[in-house]
Amino acid sequence: MKNNYDSIAGYYDVLSRMVFFRAQVKAQIDQLHAIPANSTVLIAGGGTGWILEEIAKIHPSGLTITYIEISSKMLDLSKKREVKSNAVTFIHSAMEDFKTNFSYDVLITAFFFDNFSADHVEIVFNQLNKLLKKDGIWLFADFYYTRQSGKRWQWLLLQTMYLFFSKISSVEAKSLVNTEHLFREKDYLSLKEAFYYSGFIKTIIYQKMT
Repeated sequence: MKNNYDSIAGYYDVLSRMVFFRAQVKAQIDQLHAIPANSTVLIAGGGTGWILEEIAKIHPSGLTITYIEISSKMLDLSKKREVKSNAVTFIHSAMEDFKTNFSYDVLITAFFFDNFSADHVEIVFNQLNKLLKKDGIWLFADFYYTRQSGKRWQWLLLQTMYLFFSKISSVEAKSLVNTEHLFREKDYLSLKEAFYYSGFIKTIIYQKMT
């Protein structure tokens, strides 16, 4: 199965911290203040679920969270997290296979789109866009590299990551796809941008305007 991290679920977080220290963690935590109280939240590709505990520190109750993860082992780890009084529904599914008539106040996609090829990215983006309410908040975090401004070590690290994960987790992407034009085309407003790990990680808090 493509983009499935079952084989490294047990040590994925350790591996991430060995390479990026706490940069990926801090990048995501810094965005969580944008989640409104008593909101509905969809987390796509949540991994081991540590983000649920961080969310619960800010909102110990009142949130209705849909947690979608393609890896069954990642999902098992997520179910053990302390979510306090928030209501969390765990769904074992690829995001592109998830179907619902429900809509959400908040979407969270952290290091998610880097798994997909260019054609697939747009399909998944459009699906998520339809699930977000007008004026809803989209918390986006991912690796960032451009040929114009990127550094060689960033390019080399990306190539190493994609080679590793293509073998271990059948990640379909071969290179990092820029998604910012998709948000512009759908009239999203960028409320806040931040960079981490010497500019290799970028976060954006978007608001859906139409």
